[in-house]
Amino acid sequence: MNIFDINNIAFNINGYQLSYAELTGTVFGLLSVWFAAKQNILTWSTGLVNIIFFFAIFYQVQLYSDMFLQIYFFITSIYGWIIWKKQKSGNSPVHHLSNKNKLLTGISIIAATVLIGLLIKKIHLLLPEVFKQPASFPFADTFIAVSSIIATVFLAKRILENWILWILLDGVCVFVYYKKGIFFIAAEYAVFFALALYGLISWKQKDSNDNRIGIGKI
Repeated sequence: MNIFDINNIAFNINGYQLSYAELTGTVFGLLSVWFAAKQNILTWSTGLVNIIFFFAIFYQVQLYSDMFLQIYFFITSIYGWIIWKKQKSGNSPVHHLSNKNKLLTGISIIAATVLIGLLIKKIHLLLPEVFKQPASFPFADTFIAVSSIIATVFLAKRILENWILWILLDGVCVFVYYKKGIFFIAAEYAVFFALALYGLISWKQKDSNDNRIGIGKI
């Protein structure tokens, strides 16, 4: 049995056929975000399992930006794992962006979403042997990918604003994945949205404590 095939069904939930791939990826994704909110280094190892399964899923539902994103996630998860291990997760201070870098981050996300989205929109014409169907929601999907890239880097560097980006993109994810019919993953991202709110509150509390000894903006 190919556990990465979305047509291999684990069980039905009120008529929705939940595949082994979607079930496994979702469970490990939830674990990863929970550990991230707790600043636990296990966020990276559980995240790797989630990444592998989601790569297979997104290819099969033509969300190509999200599929390519998983390759990046795999690399940055290894990077984050190494950085947090050196820092002894939970013991390092929380940082936050200056107003200038917040503005630059926003502009970068918008510009990259438009430019890459145009490419993804035509990827089935450029590489028809690999991508046999047009990309679904190319710009929304690209926004998810671009924002996730930046948010993951911010998470690895313990920058507070990573949670603001996760909140925004998780909301978009719920809409896109629901429209694509992968309802269990859409529900997962609704939970991610709530966990990101929790992570933001939790990290803000730690940030307040850290500021008592003085932390500069990045």
